[in-house]
Order: sequence, then structure tokens, then C-alpha cells
Amino acid sequence: MKYSKIKYEFNPNIFYSGYLLRKKLLLAVDKYSTYMKGRMLDFGCGSKPYKTLFTVDEYVGVDFEGEGHSHENEQIDVFYDGKKLPFPDNHFDSVFSTEVFEHVFNLEEMVVEIKRVMKPGARILVTCPFAIPEHEQPNDYARYSSFGLKHLFEKNNFKVIEFEKIGNHFDTLIQLRISYYSLVLFPKLNKLVIVKPICEVIIYPIYNLYALLFSKILPKRNALYMNNVIVCEKLS
Repeated sequence: MKYSKIKYEFNPNIFYSGYLLRKKLLLAVDKYSTYMKGRMLDFGCGSKPYKTLFTVDEYVGVDFEGEGHSHENEQIDVFYDGKKLPFPDNHFDSVFSTEVFEHVFNLEEMVVEIKRVMKPGARILVTCPFAIPEHEQPNDYARYSSFGLKHLFEKNNFKVIEFEKIGNHFDTLIQLRISYYSLVLFPKLNKLVIVKPICEVIIYPIYNLYALLFSKILPKRNALYMNNVIVCEKLS
């Protein structure tokens, strides 16, 4: 199986609370992974959950060691200080970053720094959320609309090659409803050892299947969506 080496939380089934988001995200990363070539930097790599999707000559993971997120059992090759990447100019052929930009307080500066270590013509593949709950508190600083993310790259002399919104209005609302159960209601049942898992195994697949079915039938609009996926090329 193509995704057999992807950890469950990044390749879940319908019994997982974040199924609608994570499954669509996996498919999107796989779809655009072909843009990544040569020496690739994984910015904010963590455990490198999607590493097996890429066919590159060298895979280098860099991350910031800060509060709000444990790096235990992760596969970080190099740490950076939050301001400067420890690589020379024009070093990478590709850059990948997934679900990281919202955690970078000084993103405007870091996009310039990422650009510095990219070769002219190098491509960058980024995913970041739009409508999801806060996470990894307190290091969750921003949400970027499609227009904001495109502008961020274009003003720094990148050309947008691909852009996709993950999720539509309907399945995003369902994912947010599931998040309410997962983050608000079900934690109240922690002391009920048997009741909580029973509720989870019933509620999650029902809502996930409901979303999969009706998001295909109902009218579609994606002004409300879960995630941004963007591929850009460094022009100079």
C-alpha cells in the first residue's frame, strides 16, 4: 500500500476525529510532492510524517526548539534559532513545510530567510490551516486566507504555481462539529473509562461518513475551508 508507512494520525480512518482534515491533507501533499526535487529542506519537520511521499536526493529536516511542542521521538536533523537558518545561500532545490506557518511568529522574516537558502528556480510546497481550532498553545499565532498566503509569497518575488483549498463549506463545518466533541465534550467523560471510547467509536465515523456523502451531494462553496496548499517558485 502506498501510504502504509504513514503514521495513523496522518493517514487515519473514519474512526479518527481529524479524519476529514488529515486524509485530504495527505492526498494533497502526495499530489504536489512531484514538485520537490534534489536537495529538499523540510521546514518545521517534526517527525517528518510525509517523508516517504518524496523522491528527492537529500531530505534535511529543520525545526525550532520552543515551548508548546515536544520534539521527543522526532527526526530533526538541525535546529534553528527562530531567526536564521544554518545553511548557506542558494543551497536547496526544494522546500516543504506542512502545518508550520501558523506557529511562526515572525513569518514575514522567515519567508525571506527560507528564500535565501533556496536556489533560483527552486520550488516550495506549503500547507497551513484556515479554519481549525487553536493547537500547540501558546505557539499558535495566525490563520492565513488564500489571498493572504498568495500575497505573502508574491511580494517576496515568488511565482504561485499551484493553489488549492482543502475542504469545502460543508465538510469544514462537520470537522468543526467533530472538534467540539473531541475537544470540549468528550474530555468531560475521561473518568468514565468505558463510556468515552464507546461515544468516540460511534460519533466520529457517523459524522465522517455523513460529511463524505453530503459534501458530494449538496451545493459546494469553499469560502470556508480547512487548509491552504500552495506551490511557489523562487524567481530570483
